[in-house]
Amino acid sequence: MDLMLFDDSKYLDYKFPEPQYLGAKYIHRGWIARFAPDEITNVLDAFAGSQSIAYTFKQLGKKVITNDFLNCNNLIGKALIENSRYTLEKEDLDILFSPNSNPEEFNLMEKLFANLFFLPEEAAFVDSFRSNIRFLNNPYKEALALSVMCRSMTRKVTMGHFAHTQALVYAADPNRIKRNRSLIRPLKDIFRELLPDYNAAVFDNGKDNKSYNENILELLPQLNNIDLVYFDPPYCNSHADYQSFYHLLETYVEYWKDKQFVNGTKRYEPKRYSGFDKNKEAISNLQLMFERAKHIPTWLVSYNDRSYPDIDTMIEMIAPYRNVTVERKTYKNGRGGKGSVAGSSEILFVCTTK
Repeated sequence: MDLMLFDDSKYLDYKFPEPQYLGAKYIHRGWIARFAPDEITNVLDAFAGSQSIAYTFKQLGKKVITNDFLNCNNLIGKALIENSRYTLEKEDLDILFSPNSNPEEFNLMEKLFANLFFLPEEAAFVDSFRSNIRFLNNPYKEALALSVMCRSMTRKVTMGHFAHTQALVYAADPNRIKRNRSLIRPLKDIFRELLPDYNAAVFDNGKDNKSYNENILELLPQLNNIDLVYFDPPYCNSHADYQSFYHLLETYVEYWKDKQFVNGTKRYEPKRYSGFDKNKEAISNLQLMFERAKHIPTWLVSYNDRSYPDIDTMIEMIAPYRNVTVERKTYKNGRGGKGSVAGSSEILFVCTTK
């Protein structure tokens, strides 16, 4: 990663735990950060997802405000962006790995996902773990514990997401097991393996960083003194629906009892509203987003050239507010941003004051 090119390298020894999200901007973080003006001090990551871009700006010594409309992503922000010092120690693990503190209340994962994504004993374990989160009595430790468990579940399930019903079939396939031992490893062991990287990623950059779980259209007018905003909205046509892929994680952290759970994958219904993932709403909400960001001097807007709306439309929407230059990075393979098939391009609109 080319962050070492930056002069302010005091925090660059800290390492972000590599995400498994489809479309995560982790591999582009150095390239994106290159286009941020040197003089900025306060940064907003509006659609933070895995939090890798927010973390990059924290490493660069900026005050970071991070936001995501899914709470499972907000909790990563609480754990690694807002949190400056709390980690999970042995006594915390003793609490988390204790027997279920209230089996009548904490049985949602077993009811929904046993024999679908996990064996019954594994589903019961994550319920038990969830029941003990509150006894940590520290919101940052709680966020860290939930973030690591969510990552453990994506590590364990084939393809790292929950939009299919083949998890246990694949977990019984010797050839797949040979390629990915996590398929048959207990979640408790995976959690223990991942935790040191998360603990080591917690640091204090001397700034009062903050993570939000809001609709960005409502949050933008409330924020002052932001020098740069990074937008990576869930563009239409660019990738599978994130809530269909990661519904289980949101169900786990919210621990809903009042939702319907639909389809073979038991996705929650209704879905959370983003306002950007349907063609009929996307353009009007992008226009509103740019209007509400006009008090922020610099915008970096990620985009993929297979997304909707097209590049020319995006430039037309930005042009009333900012000068726009288009930076492009072509994919040699499909591992990267939203819609990142080989031959497509990751686009960054660099938007500066007129």
